[in-house]
Amino acid sequence: MEFSIKSGAPENLAADCMAIGVFAGVKPRLTSAGKALDQAVNGAIQAILDKGDFSGKTGSCQFLYNLPGMKCERVLLFGLGKESEATTGFTRAIRAAVKAIAATRVEEALIALDADSDAPDKIRLATLAAADELTRKNWTEQKEKNDVLKKLAFWRVAGAKRDAGAEEKALREGEAIAAGMKAARTLGDMPANQCTPGYLADAAEKLAKRHKLHCEILDEKAIRAAGMNALLAVAQGSRQPPRFIVLEYKPRSGKKSAAKPLALIGKGITFDSGGISLKPPANMDEMKFDMCGAASVIGVMEAVARLRLPLHLVALIPACENMPGGDATRPGDVIATLSGQTVEILNTDAEGRLILCDALTYAKRFDPIAIIDVATLTGACAIALGRVAHGLFANDDALSAALLKAGEMIDDRAWRLPLWNDYQEALDSQFADMSNSGGREGGAITGACFLSRFVDKKTPWAHLDIAGTAWKTGKEKGATGRPVAMLCQYLLNLADGKTAGRG
Repeated sequence: MEFSIKSGAPENLAADCMAIGVFAGVKPRLTSAGKALDQAVNGAIQAILDKGDFSGKTGSCQFLYNLPGMKCERVLLFGLGKESEATTGFTRAIRAAVKAIAATRVEEALIALDADSDAPDKIRLATLAAADELTRKNWTEQKEKNDVLKKLAFWRVAGAKRDAGAEEKALREGEAIAAGMKAARTLGDMPANQCTPGYLADAAEKLAKRHKLHCEILDEKAIRAAGMNALLAVAQGSRQPPRFIVLEYKPRSGKKSAAKPLALIGKGITFDSGGISLKPPANMDEMKFDMCGAASVIGVMEAVARLRLPLHLVALIPACENMPGGDATRPGDVIATLSGQTVEILNTDAEGRLILCDALTYAKRFDPIAIIDVATLTGACAIALGRVAHGLFANDDALSAALLKAGEMIDDRAWRLPLWNDYQEALDSQFADMSNSGGREGGAITGACFLSRFVDKKTPWAHLDIAGTAWKTGKEKGATGRPVAMLCQYLLNLADGKTAGRG
Protein backbone atom coordinates (compact mmCIF):
# COMPACT_ATOMS: atom_id res chain seq x y z
CA MET A 1 0.00 0.00 0.00
CA GLU A 2 1.32 3.42 -0.98
CA PHE A 3 0.41 6.34 1.30
CA SER A 4 0.88 9.99 0.39
CA ILE A 5 -0.33 13.54 1.05
CA LYS A 6 -1.89 15.71 -1.67
CA SER A 7 -3.23 19.23 -1.91
CA GLY A 8 -4.93 21.33 -4.54
CA ALA A 9 -8.38 22.10 -5.86
CA PRO A 10 -10.72 19.10 -5.38
CA GLU A 11 -12.08 19.27 -8.92
CA ASN A 12 -8.55 18.77 -10.26
CA LEU A 13 -7.75 15.68 -8.21
CA ALA A 14 -7.92 12.40 -10.08
CA ALA A 15 -8.69 9.21 -8.17
CA ASP A 16 -11.25 6.44 -8.13
CA CYS A 17 -12.81 7.75 -4.92
CA MET A 18 -12.78 10.87 -2.74
CA ALA A 19 -13.87 10.43 0.90
CA ILE A 20 -15.05 13.39 2.97
CA GLY A 21 -16.14 13.53 6.59
CA VAL A 22 -19.48 14.75 7.90
CA PHE A 23 -20.12 15.79 11.50
CA ALA A 24 -23.32 14.50 13.10
CA GLY A 25 -25.92 16.82 14.55
CA VAL A 26 -29.49 17.99 14.17
CA LYS A 27 -28.23 19.28 10.84
CA PRO A 28 -25.20 17.25 9.68
CA ARG A 29 -22.28 19.56 8.92
CA LEU A 30 -19.60 19.26 6.28
CA THR A 31 -16.00 19.79 7.30
CA SER A 32 -14.14 22.68 5.68
CA ALA A 33 -12.65 20.16 3.25
CA GLY A 34 -16.16 18.94 2.49
CA LYS A 35 -17.35 22.49 1.92
CA ALA A 36 -14.56 23.06 -0.59
CA LEU A 37 -15.61 19.93 -2.45
CA ASP A 38 -19.29 20.89 -2.22
CA GLN A 39 -18.51 24.27 -3.76
CA ALA A 40 -16.79 22.51 -6.65
CA VAL A 41 -19.94 20.44 -7.34
CA ASN A 42 -22.34 23.37 -7.04
CA GLY A 43 -23.81 22.40 -3.67
CA ALA A 44 -24.84 18.87 -4.66
CA ILE A 45 -23.50 17.31 -1.44
CA GLN A 46 -25.13 19.83 0.89
CA ALA A 47 -28.39 19.28 -0.93
CA ILE A 48 -28.23 15.59 -0.06
CA LEU A 49 -27.50 16.39 3.58
CA ASP A 50 -30.40 18.85 3.69
CA LYS A 51 -32.74 16.03 2.67
CA GLY A 52 -31.71 14.09 5.75
CA ASP A 53 -30.36 11.08 3.84
CA PHE A 54 -27.06 10.95 5.76
CA SER A 55 -26.77 11.39 9.53
CA GLY A 56 -23.02 11.72 10.02
CA LYS A 57 -23.12 9.07 12.75
CA THR A 58 -19.67 7.70 13.50
CA GLY A 59 -18.86 4.85 11.15
CA SER A 60 -21.74 5.48 8.74
CA CYS A 61 -20.83 5.60 5.03
CA GLN A 62 -22.62 6.48 1.80
CA PHE A 63 -21.30 6.53 -1.77
CA LEU A 64 -22.28 9.22 -4.27
CA TYR A 65 -21.59 8.75 -7.96
CA ASN A 66 -20.75 10.95 -10.94
CA LEU A 67 -21.05 14.33 -9.24
CA PRO A 68 -20.78 17.16 -11.81
CA GLY A 69 -17.35 18.75 -12.16
CA MET A 70 -15.47 15.98 -10.37
CA LYS A 71 -12.72 13.79 -11.84
CA CYS A 72 -13.37 11.26 -9.06
CA GLU A 73 -16.07 8.80 -10.13
CA ARG A 74 -17.11 8.13 -6.52
CA VAL A 75 -17.45 10.39 -3.50
CA LEU A 76 -17.77 8.69 -0.13
CA LEU A 77 -19.45 10.47 2.77
CA PHE A 78 -18.25 9.06 6.08
CA GLY A 79 -19.64 9.98 9.47
CA LEU A 80 -17.31 11.64 11.99
CA GLY A 81 -19.92 11.65 14.74
CA LYS A 82 -20.19 14.52 17.14
CA GLU A 83 -17.25 16.91 17.19
CA SER A 84 -16.87 16.18 20.90
CA GLU A 85 -15.90 12.58 20.11
CA ALA A 86 -12.52 13.92 19.00
CA THR A 87 -9.75 11.35 18.60
CA THR A 88 -11.79 8.19 19.18
CA GLY A 89 -14.51 9.21 16.74
CA PHE A 90 -11.92 10.22 14.15
CA THR A 91 -10.19 6.83 14.31
CA ARG A 92 -13.44 4.89 14.00
CA ALA A 93 -14.50 7.09 11.09
CA ILE A 94 -11.27 6.59 9.15
CA ARG A 95 -11.46 2.82 9.70
CA ALA A 96 -15.05 2.73 8.48
CA ALA A 97 -14.23 4.79 5.39
CA VAL A 98 -11.25 2.63 4.47
CA LYS A 99 -13.26 -0.55 5.02
CA ALA A 100 -16.00 0.75 2.73
CA ILE A 101 -13.51 1.73 0.04
CA ALA A 102 -11.67 -1.60 0.26
CA ALA A 103 -14.96 -3.45 -0.32
CA THR A 104 -15.18 -1.89 -3.81
CA ARG A 105 -12.94 -2.22 -6.87
CA VAL A 106 -11.26 1.11 -6.12
CA GLU A 107 -7.49 1.11 -6.74
CA GLU A 108 -6.70 4.70 -5.77
CA ALA A 109 -8.51 6.79 -3.16
CA LEU A 110 -8.29 10.15 -1.43
CA ILE A 111 -9.42 10.94 2.12
CA ALA A 112 -10.02 14.62 2.83
CA LEU A 113 -8.66 16.03 6.09
CA ASP A 114 -10.40 19.02 7.57
CA ALA A 115 -8.48 22.30 7.65
CA ASP A 116 -8.74 22.52 11.44
CA SER A 117 -7.86 18.86 11.94
CA ASP A 118 -4.88 18.39 9.67
CA ALA A 119 -1.98 18.67 12.10
CA PRO A 120 0.74 15.99 11.85
CA ASP A 121 -0.84 14.20 14.81
CA LYS A 122 -4.04 13.72 12.77
CA ILE A 123 -2.10 12.52 9.75
CA ARG A 124 -0.24 9.99 11.89
CA LEU A 125 -3.50 8.80 13.42
CA ALA A 126 -5.28 8.57 10.07
CA THR A 127 -2.39 6.67 8.45
CA LEU A 128 -2.23 4.23 11.35
CA ALA A 129 -5.99 3.63 11.33
CA ALA A 130 -6.08 3.11 7.56
CA ALA A 131 -2.99 0.89 7.37
CA ASP A 132 -4.07 -1.20 10.33
CA GLU A 133 -7.55 -1.72 8.89
CA LEU A 134 -6.18 -2.73 5.50
CA THR A 135 -3.64 -5.23 6.82
CA ARG A 136 -5.94 -7.29 9.03
CA LYS A 137 -6.07 -10.81 7.68
CA ASN A 138 -8.90 -13.21 7.15
CA TRP A 139 -7.08 -16.26 8.46
CA THR A 140 -9.55 -18.67 6.87
CA GLU A 141 -8.70 -17.37 3.41
CA GLN A 142 -5.13 -16.37 4.36
CA LYS A 143 -5.35 -12.99 2.69
CA GLU A 144 -5.53 -9.39 3.79
CA LYS A 145 -8.84 -7.57 3.72
CA ASN A 146 -7.76 -5.48 0.76
CA ASP A 147 -6.31 -6.89 -2.43
CA VAL A 148 -7.36 -4.13 -4.84
CA LEU A 149 -6.68 -0.73 -3.25
CA LYS A 150 -3.10 0.22 -4.06
CA LYS A 151 -2.82 3.95 -3.32
CA LEU A 152 -4.33 6.02 -0.51
CA ALA A 153 -3.67 9.74 -0.19
CA PHE A 154 -4.75 12.27 2.41
CA TRP A 155 -5.96 15.41 0.72
CA ARG A 156 -5.17 18.75 2.33
CA VAL A 157 -7.72 21.47 1.66
CA ALA A 158 -6.16 24.45 -0.10
CA GLY A 159 -5.20 27.37 2.10
CA ALA A 160 -4.42 25.42 5.25
CA LYS A 161 -1.10 26.17 6.94
CA ARG A 162 1.36 23.45 6.12
CA ASP A 163 4.57 21.97 7.42
CA ALA A 164 5.28 19.50 4.65
CA GLY A 165 8.24 17.95 6.45
CA ALA A 166 6.28 17.32 9.64
CA GLU A 167 3.35 15.91 7.67
CA GLU A 168 5.53 13.48 5.74
CA LYS A 169 7.26 12.43 8.97
CA ALA A 170 3.88 11.77 10.60
CA LEU A 171 2.77 9.72 7.61
CA ARG A 172 5.83 7.46 7.86
CA GLU A 173 5.36 7.16 11.62
CA GLY A 174 1.81 5.96 11.11
CA GLU A 175 2.98 3.36 8.60
CA ALA A 176 5.72 2.11 10.93
CA ILE A 177 3.37 1.80 13.91
CA ALA A 178 0.90 -0.10 11.74
CA ALA A 179 3.70 -2.47 10.73
CA GLY A 180 4.49 -3.02 14.40
CA MET A 181 0.84 -3.73 15.17
CA LYS A 182 0.65 -6.17 12.27
CA ALA A 183 3.72 -8.01 13.58
CA ALA A 184 2.15 -8.23 17.04
CA ARG A 185 -1.21 -9.42 15.69
CA THR A 186 0.40 -12.03 13.49
CA LEU A 187 2.26 -13.57 16.43
CA GLY A 188 -0.75 -13.29 18.72
CA ASP A 189 -3.12 -15.01 16.30
CA MET A 190 -0.88 -18.01 15.71
CA PRO A 191 -1.99 -21.28 17.36
CA ALA A 192 0.02 -22.37 20.38
CA ASN A 193 1.28 -25.52 18.66
CA GLN A 194 3.07 -23.25 16.19
CA CYS A 195 3.93 -20.18 18.25
CA THR A 196 6.00 -21.90 20.94
CA PRO A 197 8.68 -20.24 23.12
CA GLY A 198 11.23 -21.39 20.56
CA TYR A 199 9.22 -19.84 17.73
CA LEU A 200 9.06 -16.52 19.57
CA ALA A 201 12.82 -16.64 19.97
CA ASP A 202 13.25 -17.33 16.26
CA ALA A 203 10.93 -14.42 15.42
CA ALA A 204 13.05 -12.12 17.58
CA GLU A 205 16.24 -13.31 15.89
CA LYS A 206 14.75 -12.70 12.44
CA LEU A 207 13.70 -9.19 13.51
CA ALA A 208 17.21 -8.53 14.80
CA LYS A 209 18.80 -9.76 11.58
CA ARG A 210 16.42 -7.72 9.43
CA HIS A 211 17.10 -4.48 11.28
CA LYS A 212 20.62 -5.16 12.58
CA LEU A 213 19.68 -5.28 16.26
CA HIS A 214 21.54 -7.10 18.99
CA CYS A 215 19.78 -10.30 19.99
CA GLU A 216 20.60 -12.83 22.68
CA ILE A 217 18.54 -15.95 23.38
CA LEU A 218 18.96 -17.72 26.72
CA ASP A 219 18.00 -21.38 26.55
CA GLU A 220 16.88 -23.45 29.54
CA LYS A 221 20.45 -24.14 30.66
CA ALA A 222 21.40 -20.46 30.50
CA ILE A 223 18.18 -19.46 32.29
CA ARG A 224 19.04 -21.88 35.08
CA ALA A 225 22.60 -20.61 35.27
CA ALA A 226 21.32 -17.05 35.51
CA GLY A 227 19.15 -17.99 38.50
CA MET A 228 15.73 -17.27 36.98
CA ASN A 229 13.99 -19.93 39.07
CA ALA A 230 10.56 -18.31 38.89
CA LEU A 231 10.56 -18.56 35.10
CA LEU A 232 11.72 -22.16 35.34
CA ALA A 233 9.00 -22.98 37.89
CA VAL A 234 6.28 -21.94 35.45
CA ALA A 235 7.91 -23.75 32.53
CA GLN A 236 8.62 -27.06 34.24
CA GLY A 237 5.21 -28.61 33.58
CA SER A 238 5.61 -28.29 29.80
CA ARG A 239 7.61 -30.27 27.26
CA GLN A 240 8.32 -27.00 25.47
CA PRO A 241 11.59 -25.58 26.83
CA PRO A 242 11.55 -21.94 27.94
CA ARG A 243 13.45 -19.10 26.33
CA PHE A 244 14.54 -15.70 27.61
CA ILE A 245 14.83 -13.19 24.78
CA VAL A 246 16.99 -10.04 24.86
CA LEU A 247 16.65 -7.54 21.99
CA GLU A 248 18.63 -4.31 22.01
CA TYR A 249 18.19 -1.34 19.72
CA LYS A 250 20.68 1.51 19.44
CA PRO A 251 20.42 4.35 16.94
CA ARG A 252 22.87 4.32 14.08
CA SER A 253 25.93 6.56 14.12
CA GLY A 254 25.31 10.24 13.86
CA LYS A 255 22.27 10.20 16.14
CA LYS A 256 22.34 10.94 19.82
CA SER A 257 21.59 8.12 22.19
CA ALA A 258 20.93 8.08 25.90
CA ALA A 259 23.80 6.32 27.65
CA LYS A 260 21.23 4.21 29.50
CA PRO A 261 18.37 2.36 27.81
CA LEU A 262 14.67 2.29 28.41
CA ALA A 263 13.59 -1.30 29.11
CA LEU A 264 10.46 -2.92 27.71
CA ILE A 265 9.37 -6.27 29.14
CA GLY A 266 6.70 -8.48 27.56
CA LYS A 267 4.98 -11.48 29.10
CA GLY A 268 5.43 -14.45 26.78
CA ILE A 269 3.20 -17.29 28.01
CA THR A 270 2.59 -18.97 24.66
CA PHE A 271 -0.22 -21.05 26.16
CA ASP A 272 -1.72 -20.79 29.62
CA SER A 273 -3.68 -23.80 30.82
CA GLY A 274 -3.51 -22.49 34.38
CA GLY A 275 -1.18 -25.34 35.36
CA ILE A 276 -2.34 -27.49 38.28
CA SER A 277 -4.83 -24.68 39.07
CA LEU A 278 -6.46 -25.62 35.77
CA LYS A 279 -8.64 -23.08 33.99
CA PRO A 280 -12.26 -23.88 33.05
CA PRO A 281 -12.44 -25.37 29.52
CA ALA A 282 -14.71 -22.66 28.10
CA ASN A 283 -12.69 -20.24 25.98
CA MET A 284 -9.39 -21.84 26.97
CA ASP A 285 -8.41 -21.69 23.29
CA GLU A 286 -7.99 -17.94 23.81
CA MET A 287 -5.10 -18.60 26.16
CA LYS A 288 -2.85 -18.67 23.10
CA PHE A 289 -3.16 -14.88 23.41
CA ASP A 290 -1.36 -14.91 26.77
CA MET A 291 1.84 -14.00 24.93
CA CYS A 292 0.42 -10.77 23.52
CA GLY A 293 2.60 -8.72 25.88
CA ALA A 294 5.65 -10.31 24.26
CA ALA A 295 4.15 -9.85 20.80
CA SER A 296 3.51 -6.16 21.45
CA VAL A 297 7.08 -5.58 22.60
CA ILE A 298 8.36 -7.26 19.42
CA GLY A 299 5.96 -5.05 17.45
CA VAL A 300 7.31 -1.91 19.13
CA MET A 301 10.88 -2.93 18.28
CA GLU A 302 9.81 -3.45 14.66
CA ALA A 303 8.35 0.07 14.50
CA VAL A 304 11.26 1.73 16.30
CA ALA A 305 13.79 0.06 14.02
CA ARG A 306 11.89 1.22 10.94
CA LEU A 307 11.77 4.77 12.26
CA ARG A 308 15.39 4.75 13.46
CA LEU A 309 14.47 6.67 16.59
CA PRO A 310 17.36 8.28 18.50
CA LEU A 311 16.68 6.18 21.59
CA HIS A 312 18.39 3.27 23.31
CA LEU A 313 15.94 0.42 24.00
CA VAL A 314 16.22 -3.03 25.51
CA ALA A 315 13.39 -5.55 25.15
CA LEU A 316 13.22 -8.53 27.51
CA ILE A 317 10.82 -11.41 26.89
CA PRO A 318 10.48 -14.40 29.24
CA ALA A 319 8.75 -17.08 27.18
CA CYS A 320 7.30 -20.43 28.22
CA GLU A 321 4.12 -22.51 28.47
CA ASN A 322 2.10 -23.04 31.65
CA MET A 323 0.99 -26.68 31.60
CA PRO A 324 -0.19 -29.25 34.20
CA GLY A 325 2.43 -31.92 33.54
CA GLY A 326 3.88 -34.37 36.03
CA ASP A 327 6.71 -31.97 36.81
CA ALA A 328 4.42 -28.95 37.13
CA THR A 329 4.68 -26.62 40.09
CA ARG A 330 2.09 -27.36 42.80
CA PRO A 331 0.06 -24.95 44.93
CA GLY A 332 2.03 -24.52 48.15
CA ASP A 333 5.46 -24.81 46.51
CA VAL A 334 8.04 -22.21 47.50
CA ILE A 335 10.61 -20.89 45.03
CA ALA A 336 13.52 -18.47 45.16
CA THR A 337 13.41 -15.77 42.47
CA LEU A 338 16.36 -14.16 40.70
CA SER A 339 16.11 -11.26 43.17
CA GLY A 340 16.64 -13.64 46.10
CA GLN A 341 13.12 -13.08 47.40
CA THR A 342 11.05 -16.21 47.98
CA VAL A 343 7.52 -16.80 46.77
CA GLU A 344 4.86 -19.22 47.94
CA ILE A 345 2.86 -20.29 44.89
CA LEU A 346 -0.76 -20.39 46.03
CA ASN A 347 -2.22 -20.36 42.53
CA THR A 348 -0.32 -21.74 39.55
CA ASP A 349 -2.61 -19.71 37.29
CA ALA A 350 -1.00 -16.53 38.65
CA GLU A 351 2.06 -17.41 36.59
CA GLY A 352 2.61 -14.27 34.52
CA ARG A 353 3.92 -12.32 37.50
CA LEU A 354 6.39 -15.11 38.21
CA ILE A 355 8.09 -14.94 34.85
CA LEU A 356 7.93 -11.13 34.88
CA CYS A 357 9.51 -10.79 38.32
CA ASP A 358 12.69 -12.51 37.07
CA ALA A 359 12.68 -10.31 33.97
CA LEU A 360 12.30 -7.17 36.10
CA THR A 361 15.29 -8.24 38.17
CA TYR A 362 17.30 -9.11 35.06
CA ALA A 363 16.58 -5.62 33.66
CA LYS A 364 18.59 -4.05 36.46
CA ARG A 365 21.85 -5.08 34.84
CA PHE A 366 21.14 -2.56 32.06
CA ASP A 367 20.64 0.29 34.59
CA PRO A 368 17.60 1.52 32.63
CA ILE A 369 16.21 5.05 32.79
CA ALA A 370 12.74 3.51 33.06
CA ILE A 371 11.02 0.13 32.80
CA ILE A 372 7.67 -0.62 31.18
CA ASP A 373 6.24 -4.12 31.37
CA VAL A 374 3.32 -5.29 29.26
CA ALA A 375 1.27 -8.32 30.24
CA THR A 376 -2.09 -10.03 29.91
CA LEU A 377 -1.80 -10.34 33.66
CA THR A 378 -5.23 -10.54 35.28
CA GLY A 379 -8.81 -11.30 34.35
CA ALA A 380 -9.65 -8.85 37.12
CA CYS A 381 -8.39 -5.98 34.99
CA ALA A 382 -10.67 -7.02 32.14
CA ILE A 383 -13.60 -7.08 34.58
CA ALA A 384 -12.70 -3.63 35.89
CA LEU A 385 -12.04 -1.84 32.59
CA GLY A 386 -13.57 -4.06 29.92
CA ARG A 387 -11.96 -4.13 26.49
CA VAL A 388 -11.54 -0.37 26.06
CA ALA A 389 -8.67 0.76 28.29
CA HIS A 390 -5.45 -0.85 29.44
CA GLY A 391 -4.86 -0.93 33.16
CA LEU A 392 -1.89 1.29 34.04
CA PHE A 393 0.09 1.12 37.26
CA ALA A 394 3.21 3.18 37.94
CA ASN A 395 5.58 4.22 40.70
CA ASP A 396 6.33 7.50 38.89
CA ASP A 397 3.78 10.21 38.11
CA ALA A 398 5.75 11.64 35.17
CA LEU A 399 5.99 8.27 33.45
CA SER A 400 2.30 7.57 34.07
CA ALA A 401 1.28 10.96 32.69
CA ALA A 402 3.46 10.49 29.60
CA LEU A 403 1.90 7.12 28.81
CA LEU A 404 -1.63 8.39 29.36
CA LYS A 405 -0.93 11.37 27.08
CA ALA A 406 0.48 9.09 24.38
CA GLY A 407 -2.58 6.85 24.59
CA GLU A 408 -4.93 9.79 24.14
CA MET A 409 -2.94 11.08 21.16
CA ILE A 410 -2.98 7.78 19.27
CA ASP A 411 -6.37 6.45 20.47
CA ASP A 412 -4.88 3.55 22.43
CA ARG A 413 -5.94 4.60 25.89
CA ALA A 414 -5.16 3.45 29.41
CA TRP A 415 -6.57 4.20 32.86
CA ARG A 416 -4.37 4.54 35.91
CA LEU A 417 -5.22 2.35 38.90
CA PRO A 418 -3.84 2.71 42.44
CA LEU A 419 -0.66 1.07 43.65
CA TRP A 420 -1.14 1.81 47.34
CA ASN A 421 0.67 0.03 50.15
CA ASP A 422 -2.72 -0.86 51.63
CA TYR A 423 -2.99 -3.63 49.04
CA GLN A 424 0.44 -5.14 49.73
CA GLU A 425 -0.64 -7.09 52.82
CA ALA A 426 -2.84 -9.30 50.64
CA LEU A 427 0.39 -10.93 49.46
CA ASP A 428 1.57 -11.90 52.95
CA SER A 429 2.76 -15.50 53.38
CA GLN A 430 3.67 -17.54 56.44
CA PHE A 431 6.16 -19.61 54.47
CA ALA A 432 7.92 -17.16 52.14
CA ASP A 433 8.60 -13.48 51.61
CA MET A 434 5.32 -13.24 49.70
CA SER A 435 2.63 -15.28 47.99
CA ASN A 436 1.89 -15.01 44.28
CA SER A 437 -1.83 -14.41 44.76
CA GLY A 438 -3.78 -11.89 46.80
CA GLY A 439 -7.18 -13.45 46.13
CA ARG A 440 -10.07 -12.24 43.99
CA GLU A 441 -10.58 -8.77 45.47
CA GLY A 442 -8.49 -6.11 43.76
CA GLY A 443 -6.76 -8.81 41.72
CA ALA A 444 -5.29 -6.46 39.09
CA ILE A 445 -3.89 -4.23 41.84
CA THR A 446 -2.37 -7.01 43.94
CA GLY A 447 -0.80 -8.43 40.77
CA ALA A 448 0.83 -5.07 40.14
CA CYS A 449 1.84 -4.84 43.82
CA PHE A 450 3.63 -8.17 43.44
CA LEU A 451 5.63 -6.86 40.48
CA SER A 452 6.47 -3.63 42.29
CA ARG A 453 8.51 -5.62 44.81
CA PHE A 454 11.04 -6.42 42.09
CA VAL A 455 11.68 -2.83 40.95
CA ASP A 456 14.02 -0.34 42.58
CA LYS A 457 12.08 2.65 43.89
CA LYS A 458 14.56 4.98 42.21
CA THR A 459 13.74 3.50 38.77
CA PRO A 460 10.58 4.81 37.08
CA TRP A 461 8.42 1.79 36.30
CA ALA A 462 5.04 1.26 34.69
CA HIS A 463 2.97 -1.89 34.33
CA LEU A 464 0.35 -2.23 31.59
CA ASP A 465 -2.24 -4.92 32.21
CA ILE A 466 -3.68 -5.67 28.77
CA ALA A 467 -5.78 -8.71 29.68
CA GLY A 468 -8.92 -6.97 28.40
CA THR A 469 -7.44 -5.22 25.38
CA ALA A 470 -4.91 -7.60 23.80
CA TRP A 471 -7.50 -9.55 21.84
CA LYS A 472 -11.14 -9.56 20.79
CA THR A 473 -13.46 -12.46 21.40
CA GLY A 474 -16.62 -13.67 19.68
CA LYS A 475 -17.10 -13.23 15.91
CA GLU A 476 -14.12 -10.88 15.67
CA LYS A 477 -11.83 -13.11 17.72
CA GLY A 478 -8.20 -12.18 17.22
CA ALA A 479 -5.26 -10.21 18.55
CA THR A 480 -5.60 -6.42 18.43
CA GLY A 481 -1.93 -5.40 18.34
CA ARG A 482 -2.46 -3.15 21.34
CA PRO A 483 -0.66 -1.42 23.08
CA VAL A 484 1.91 -1.08 20.28
CA ALA A 485 0.44 2.27 19.24
CA MET A 486 0.52 3.76 22.75
CA LEU A 487 4.09 2.67 23.38
CA CYS A 488 5.29 3.90 19.99
CA GLN A 489 3.62 7.29 20.49
CA TYR A 490 5.24 7.50 23.92
CA LEU A 491 8.64 6.80 22.37
CA LEU A 492 8.02 9.31 19.56
CA ASN A 493 7.18 11.95 22.17
CA LEU A 494 10.30 11.00 24.11
CA ALA A 495 12.47 11.25 21.00
CA ASP A 496 10.93 14.60 20.03
CA GLY A 497 11.46 16.03 23.50
CA LYS A 498 7.72 16.25 24.23
CA THR A 499 8.18 14.01 27.26
CA ALA A 500 10.48 14.83 30.15
CA GLY A 501 13.67 12.75 30.46
CA ARG A 502 12.70 10.10 33.00
CA GLY A 503 9.25 9.43 31.71
